[in-house]
Amino acid sequence: MKVTRNDFNSVMHNPNGPEMEVFIDQVKSMSNSLGYIVNSFYELEKVYIDNWNSEKRPKVWCVGPLCLAEPEREPQRKPFWIQWLDQKLAQGCSVLYIAFGSQAEVPSEQLQQIAMGLQESKANFLWVLRKKESESILDEGFEEKVKGRGIVVKQWVDQRQILKHQSIEGFLSHCGWNSALESICYGVPILAWPMIAEQALNARMVVEEIKVGLRVESTCNGMKPGFVKWDGLMKMVKELMEGEMGKQVRKRVKEVAELAKMAMADSDGSSWQTLDSLINELCNKKQEVRL
Repeated sequence: MKVTRNDFNSVMHNPNGPEMEVFIDQVKSMSNSLGYIVNSFYELEKVYIDNWNSEKRPKVWCVGPLCLAEPEREPQRKPFWIQWLDQKLAQGCSVLYIAFGSQAEVPSEQLQQIAMGLQESKANFLWVLRKKESESILDEGFEEKVKGRGIVVKQWVDQRQILKHQSIEGFLSHCGWNSALESICYGVPILAWPMIAEQALNARMVVEEIKVGLRVESTCNGMKPGFVKWDGLMKMVKELMEGEMGKQVRKRVKEVAELAKMAMADSDGSSWQTLDSLINELCNKKQEVRL
């Protein structure tokens, strides 16, 4: 996978400060450990895993996707957004889910461009916003303009419950790894919009390697996170939900979702076998090891 300098954020403001010391200690600890336990599955990254584990360096054990390991709990009462999705399903409508995680701060100017792009796309959508963020667009009557085909949720939601809903046919996402993996596991194609941390690398993998998603169009070159204008967003939303490329990634993500389920199959799944191998290796290890 090819990467550019733009894929990496500058996180060390002072190369001689305490942040760098902590970072160096982490790298040393990881390098001296027996290996890394990873929330992914072998079938998704087998080329990288095989190459990595063939070298003399800390091994990688893929024991995921963990979102499929946790038992799903049905709420005693359906929240209003699930009731809304049920209505869309009954109407035969596909819905785009939009969420950007809990860390990145989206500027109000960008939020307004998103609102306009969604409004002009004519797509059905469920947009999860923090209350503070919602104030910049809701005061302008956005909800009234998209009434009947779009809702804005200003509180915590169970993302897995949304992604597994049969009406959801796309996920406009920041490409945090947990969100990307959940979307893949539930067979939902991704419209990737990385913002911070390792999200640009995740976006490259989702779009270029696994081919289960498309990219938003930003004003920056390459894959560097940048400002997205409403017309560029509208174009890619339409492509994901209605276009030929959208059909291709939708087919592909369904195939990968099946591989994820197979990986978590009891006893014979690759992740279960990897976990057994890890336990056996730890039990047989004579010297002290650190994970």
